[in-house]
Amino acid sequence: MAEVVIALGGRLYPVACADGQEDHLRALGATLADLWPQAQRAAGAAPAERVLLLIALMLADALAEARAAPSGLDAARLDQVAARLEALAESLEEGAQNP
Repeated sequence: MAEVVIALGGRLYPVACADGQEDHLRALGATLADLWPQAQRAAGAAPAERVLLLIALMLADALAEARAAPSGLDAARLDQVAARLEALAESLEEGAQNP
């Protein structure tokens, strides 16, 4: 088991992880560190636990937005694909009726 130390708000947090996952965990820690200043401003003089809670809420909000976002195909593109499929189906039906 490996260990990575994540620095947040002047504190060091040792975190255990599976061997080989150290770089991934460091990247996650960097994401938290990037959000720290914004959360600290919002928390004011609150303790670090409150700042970490705000970071967790910010990440949860981003996750909720990502889950609610369309899958990458917008309605116009879906309409185009549907029209092409309908035209293809009509063509196949005509071919089947007039062999």
